[in-house]
Amino acid sequence: MTIELRVPALPESVSDATIADWHKKPGDAVRRDENLVDLETDKVVLEVPAPADGVLKEIKAEAGATVNADDLLGIMEAGAGAAPSEPKDEPSPASEQAPEPAPAPKAAAADSGDLSPAVRRLVNENKLDASAIEGTGRGGRLTKGDVLGVMQEGGTGGARDEKRVPMSRLRARIAARMVEAQSTAAMLTSFNEVNLRQVMAIRKRYKESFEKQHGVRLGLMSFFVKAAAEALEKYPSVNASLDGTDMIYHGYADIGIAVATERGLLVPVLRNAESMGMAEIEGQIAAYAASARAGTIKLEELQGGTFTITNGGVFGSLVSTPILNPPQSAILGMHTIKQRPVVEDGQIVAAPMMYLALTYDHRIIDGKEAVLFLVAIKDALEDPHRMLLGL
Repeated sequence: MTIELRVPALPESVSDATIADWHKKPGDAVRRDENLVDLETDKVVLEVPAPADGVLKEIKAEAGATVNADDLLGIMEAGAGAAPSEPKDEPSPASEQAPEPAPAPKAAAADSGDLSPAVRRLVNENKLDASAIEGTGRGGRLTKGDVLGVMQEGGTGGARDEKRVPMSRLRARIAARMVEAQSTAAMLTSFNEVNLRQVMAIRKRYKESFEKQHGVRLGLMSFFVKAAAEALEKYPSVNASLDGTDMIYHGYADIGIAVATERGLLVPVLRNAESMGMAEIEGQIAAYAASARAGTIKLEELQGGTFTITNGGVFGSLVSTPILNPPQSAILGMHTIKQRPVVEDGQIVAAPMMYLALTYDHRIIDGKEAVLFLVAIKDALEDPHRMLLGL
């Protein structure tokens, strides 16, 4: 039985998709529910599984094509076996005995010891690789013309490969969003630093029992999510968004957590983070990160956040100015933890310090509120017991 493979219903607000990759080629056997092709949208990758066991007969839309819902992707034959591979011609006795023709000799690579003084000086002054330049002189020796020819072409004597590839749908979407944020919002960034000694001590003391009890690792992000949720409640304008000339204040904290994937940055959202416990936060982040990197995250899990946290510190960033995630009005940037000298109780000691950055839309948030918001996060993290006890 012949079965048509068609583009499934696309998520709401997604008008089309790009064929990212076929995992099978015509003639390949397929099993029911085996992924045949990936469809890339602006946010997520959709898989098209085989509806039955059989053979992929024909591909109607190749990788790179743009398709809409219900477009024909390919045709398969249900219940059929894999097409047999074409037999290869067996070599005849004559072909076995006939020697392969020897390749024509190429000009020998130039040895620096074979260079004339003028050529050697030209190579050395321009820091060229003489052995990578083909010589046209007698016996393959380099001439001055050979070297000048490479220089005129902009070469160095070595490989200078280039590769042009189109932007992925996700990368193009990220680029458009970043330009939108830069051109529409009045972005300003405020900085502070936080001493994470107490947070690190809690993690060290309870990490094993926490993981044993809840089945998830006690990371830093849950502390920052809790601190941000409390600070957003104190300073609601940081949790607001702008719709035309209206300011929308959200009575909940839907906090997006930026996750780096091979395809680009995705921001799954923790719904009602203000009411989540530490274990729930860590478990949800771990699940989102796994599905985001696997390309199986759902579009609705990436939409509707009111505030974002991004952690460049996992890659070693010391300080940066994050860009807003429209229509949100603020984003918190975490950075790498460094042991730095600080004054505690009149003594200079080393402490695990992190720079914090809050980029905000100055149309909605005043500088005073932005600074106080950062201070509220700093205070919560430097005395985390009060935060965890709800004091």
